[in-house]
Amino acid sequence: MTTLPDGRRIPPLTADEPAMLASWLDMHRATLAVKCAGLDDEQTLRTPVEPSALSLFGLVQHLAEVERNWIQRVFARRDVPWIFAGERGGFTVDRSRTFTEVVAVWEREVAVNREICAGRSLDETGRLGPEEAAVVGGDESVSLRWILIHLIEEYARHNGHADLLRERIDGVTGA
Repeated sequence: MTTLPDGRRIPPLTADEPAMLASWLDMHRATLAVKCAGLDDEQTLRTPVEPSALSLFGLVQHLAEVERNWIQRVFARRDVPWIFAGERGGFTVDRSRTFTEVVAVWEREVAVNREICAGRSLDETGRLGPEEAAVVGGDESVSLRWILIHLIEEYARHNGHADLLRERIDGVTGA
């Protein structure tokens, strides 16, 4: 598999659907890690894109919650608590943790989710709660395929935010 100079693996140009979706999701996960690399707590707490209160710290917390929600709660139907101060969404910075700790939490969620999804059919379904179902069309049943595509979309959108945040923090730009 081909890698970029920063170590991210480029998704294959041809592959079956499960491998293609997993590789794109992993590419986006790796992109978030690259956007956060080399920054200290103070830098990751900055909210440099006014008037937004978004920080890289809060963004990583949010994506840990997103990972847990969609794969563990919805797909695997596990009853797991919110990670960060019981807050749905996770954007509010948990000041009791360091950024290194938050990244480790996010990495653990990713690892658990890879295990849950390994070898599963994209047609297997999870179950949305009534509130989530109302937002996405009313049906409570949702396929793993839909969830993985949604996660790719979620990471792609937030990696764009991470691009802007990182550039404003220290001028670093790039893919």
